[in-house]
Amino acid sequence: MNFQSWRNACWVGLLLLVSACSSVDKPKPAALGANPELFGVRKAWGVNIGEVGFPLQLASAGSELAVASGAGTIAVLDAKTGQDVWRIASKEGLAAGVGFDGKRVAVVTRTNALLVFGAGKELWRADLGTTVVTPPLVAGGRVFVLGSDRTVLAFDGATGRMLWQQQRGVDALVLRQPGLLTAVGDTLAVGIGGRMQGLNPLNGTLRWDIAVANSRGSNEVEKLIEIPAGVARDGQQLCVRAYQHSLGCVDTAKPMLQWSKASAGFTGLAGDSETVVGADAQGVISAYKRQSGDSVWTTNLLRYRQLTAPAMVGRSVVIGDADGNVHLLSKIDGSVLTRMTTDGSAIASTPVLAGQTLVVVTQRGGVFGFKPE
Repeated sequence: MNFQSWRNACWVGLLLLVSACSSVDKPKPAALGANPELFGVRKAWGVNIGEVGFPLQLASAGSELAVASGAGTIAVLDAKTGQDVWRIASKEGLAAGVGFDGKRVAVVTRTNALLVFGAGKELWRADLGTTVVTPPLVAGGRVFVLGSDRTVLAFDGATGRMLWQQQRGVDALVLRQPGLLTAVGDTLAVGIGGRMQGLNPLNGTLRWDIAVANSRGSNEVEKLIEIPAGVARDGQQLCVRAYQHSLGCVDTAKPMLQWSKASAGFTGLAGDSETVVGADAQGVISAYKRQSGDSVWTTNLLRYRQLTAPAMVGRSVVIGDADGNVHLLSKIDGSVLTRMTTDGSAIASTPVLAGQTLVVVTQRGGVFGFKPE
């Protein structure tokens, strides 16, 4: 199944895994005007990793970037040049990835195996016993995994020894797209349904539990609440989206939900110390004041263009679309600054800033690095 099919598929079974479903008659995407080219950006390099057939999330550490293909090719690239630091073909289809801390790369296969690589060699593997679509988190000498059944597992990064496992319960419906799994201070923050939970990374014990959104509706589909990947972090504050429900900011130091706004979207957020930005399910992009949630601006210029989650790069908001375009919008008012093209296939991952290079990956496996002129 290719990336576009994955994006538009609904999964039904004893454990129902749901992705963002679109109607048969898709609305016409907003037409793109002439490229204003108000900001000078050039394509610095382009390489290919192989077709991306799973919900890829890029991971960077300094000026190095980890990428992977659906067929199981894993590579660490020098973001300055696009050249391989190392590359390996595992020949095992991937379901989740990549996690990277500058030393180790972690992915999960379609057969539910966690694979960890270093310096172009497989270091160890572990059978998980649960499906995974969320990229593993490699941090603090450990590898953390969030299963689709909401099992959270921790492994020693050097040896692969399981350190702990926590089962938080599962609902009838679970979102089949990457969920929240990140570090904040000395705590592991995990999305469990509509709640954000803080776990002790040493033993998995619960430190805090914050309701981001509550289930609503009369059936299981309407009640579905998850926190997708893509977090706008500033210190101890994490701003996230609740799938097709709302977005809001959490103070993990209190801990408490600071504010929440209704927003029917399914991709994550980006932000800086002042602003939080996200796109709803129709491709309407909105910016909010981080501390209050007050609206800053809204734009329909990219409506129905099947957008990725955004990235915040300096004074720009960067977002990809289904036609392989990468749009730079003004953080101040949402106006278009410039637009870059890739290979014409959908941008398959959230744009990432690695060092001074903006990197995107397309459905066809094109990896493109852009730099300011």
